[in-house]
Amino acid sequence: MDSLFMLLSPAQLAAAIGVALLAGVIKGMVGFAMPTVLISGLSLFLSPELALAGLILATVLSNGIQALRQGWSAAWQSVRRFRVFLLVGLLFLLFSAQLVRLLPTQVLLLVLGVPITIFAFLQLIGLRFHLQNPSPRIEAAVGAFAGFIGGLSGVWGPPTVAYLTALDTPKGEQIRVQGVIYGLGAVALLAAHTASGVLRAETLPLSLALLPPAMLGMWVGVRWHDSIDQATFRKVTLAVLAVAGLNLVRRGVFG
Repeated sequence: MDSLFMLLSPAQLAAAIGVALLAGVIKGMVGFAMPTVLISGLSLFLSPELALAGLILATVLSNGIQALRQGWSAAWQSVRRFRVFLLVGLLFLLFSAQLVRLLPTQVLLLVLGVPITIFAFLQLIGLRFHLQNPSPRIEAAVGAFAGFIGGLSGVWGPPTVAYLTALDTPKGEQIRVQGVIYGLGAVALLAAHTASGVLRAETLPLSLALLPPAMLGMWVGVRWHDSIDQATFRKVTLAVLAVAGLNLVRRGVFG
């Protein structure tokens, strides 16, 4: 606990716990946006590097729970179906994570945030985009983009969600697929940022402290998820995606 208070004040810790609780609720409800909420909220009062370290363990555990909720067999089927996305995304995430201290991310966040926001709002007003049997090349391109942004910012959910939404993935399968994709990405992020020095002995206590509120929030969110139908799930998902996109644009413009 003493090492934790060397990183942040009691007021900052209370705020961080509140952010983690909110992130968990949204994660349980729609299956994504935990890193987005955590990095956005924590960055308001912590350094970007410390915020990135804080989100890593909660992201790993929450995605593991989400991926395996329907069992190992279902999770493996998701891995096989999206293997191109996963492999290419993993390679780009590992590469870009090593650049986190060298490259400014604002332009990349704008490149991600603008099309994601447009996509979500167009879908919400009734324009539908469908991808029927996308080619491995398209899947690889989306995976590369998601992985590269994820390694730099800790956020790789929006392009993944946009892709799954365009495929008209049923809500149960989408939640599981997101858990598998984000879970493997989160493990890669953990390894990459252990190597990069972002997650180290000094920053580990914060990441550990955010686990309980994040898991509590996720438990609440999952209960809400189970009570809604496919159409409502899709609308809520797109609304969260729109907010995430707008926040990425905000970060890209204002830092």
